[in-house]
Amino acid sequence: MAILSDIPGRVLLVGAGKMGGAMLEGWIGLGLDPARAAVIDPGPPPEVAAMIEARGVALNPLNGGVPAVMLLAVKPQVAPDVLAKVAPLAGPGTLIVSVMAGRTLAFLEAAFAPGTAVVRSIPNTPAAIGRGVTVAVPNPAVTPEQMSIADALLRATGGVEWVEDEALIDVATAVSGSGPAYVFLLAEALAAAGAKAGLPADMADRLARATVAGAGELMVQTGIDPAQLRRNVTSPNGTTAAALAVLMDEAKGFGPLLAEAVDAAARRSRELAG
Repeated sequence: MAILSDIPGRVLLVGAGKMGGAMLEGWIGLGLDPARAAVIDPGPPPEVAAMIEARGVALNPLNGGVPAVMLLAVKPQVAPDVLAKVAPLAGPGTLIVSVMAGRTLAFLEAAFAPGTAVVRSIPNTPAAIGRGVTVAVPNPAVTPEQMSIADALLRATGGVEWVEDEALIDVATAVSGSGPAYVFLLAEALAAAGAKAGLPADMADRLARATVAGAGELMVQTGIDPAQLRRNVTSPNGTTAAALAVLMDEAKGFGPLLAEAVDAAARRSRELAG
């Protein structure tokens, strides 16, 4: 596995919003020399701009040579205009890494010279605090060394999973990309249910947040299968069992409802990608 200090050349970040800024800070924290990083963004958020200045990273440099890696972190709707401007900066050996939702390998390949190495990836919002997970797919031009470099760059904000079939990116978008919203909705609904049952609304909110966060951390730290963790806290004929009898209803419970939701999100991801 590559380490960031060993990347043979400059890393050019295109787009320094919340996601791009978090990635840049993660790279530097993991050993990338700020002098070997550069950012193209006409107006980074104030906190990101301050970090760029404090770290001594070049912002919108007039030149600087062909980058070893160009990471695209702009909003997908502005991608055609942005890529038309930055594509000439790439050279034959430049690795293109995209974290843009809905922009396919074919779209990215068409913006650069034939044979350009391209990685398409989909991170999720916890990447902003270094607790994300990213699913990535390489095109055939990506070498093992470039794949290792892309993995190191993406791993700066959390875990990375690689797939060979680009179609799985749509499913990953529905599971991990959109997944944080499902968890936030769980906390929101749990708090609302607690308030409806009689708890003070602010207490119900605190309990729901702490419960969701604590349960997630328990899964991370123990590595125990979620189903086993569920069984561990479910006493026969107890309160949790009574609740799970509703949530695990085979026809209208949480399982079939979430399966329907993931299917809808994956379908929409395919539609947006064209």
